[in-house]
Amino acid sequence: MYGTVAATADTNPVMPGLHRFPWLVIWALALAAGSAACASTGAVPKPFPMPGGASAPAPEAPPAAAPAPGSGMRAPVPAPPRGARSAVDGYALVGTAIALRGTPYRDGGSDLSGFDCSGFTQYVFAQYGVVLPREVRDQFRVGKPVKPEDLAAGDMIFFTTTAPGPTHVAIAIGGDQFIHAPSSTGVVRIERIGSGYWAPRYLGARRLVN
Repeated sequence: MYGTVAATADTNPVMPGLHRFPWLVIWALALAAGSAACASTGAVPKPFPMPGGASAPAPEAPPAAAPAPGSGMRAPVPAPPRGARSAVDGYALVGTAIALRGTPYRDGGSDLSGFDCSGFTQYVFAQYGVVLPREVRDQFRVGKPVKPEDLAAGDMIFFTTTAPGPTHVAIAIGGDQFIHAPSSTGVVRIERIGSGYWAPRYLGARRLVN
């Protein structure tokens, strides 16, 4: 599902004499260096579909309105319910996540100035007293596994994007939708699990609430 096919100058008939073009070698090394989890080594998790691009699925209208672009205003984050961790409701948690829609991606970010994927999930769950590890692969180890057909609001969803294993995390919001903090040019937004980009990269889900 996520294997990588490497082409070399000896095996690729379309690119003979690769050694004569050192800039191609530099480009290949730079590309390989970017293959890491979004919050594990600081690498940017690409290629994510961009809004308005050919590969970007059109997200469905979310249940909460986003702040007007360029207004400098952010929708207020709903206050979490008081009580023990067991009282956390998945839909309340999703409401908090959706209120952060439009927050820019920031490499290593885990606060309102910007998020990477696991910084976003860590921040949202922290509002409800749920402490998550910082890195994607460690978040994948917490909670209990959830089958795709049993996904519910508030479940964490994991994808394989830049390397084998869990490299991207999001929060299920119900139906076929999830919310996440994607790539360096993106913002916190809603997308579809069943889209052409995300469906083949789906890895699994974990449940910590409800």
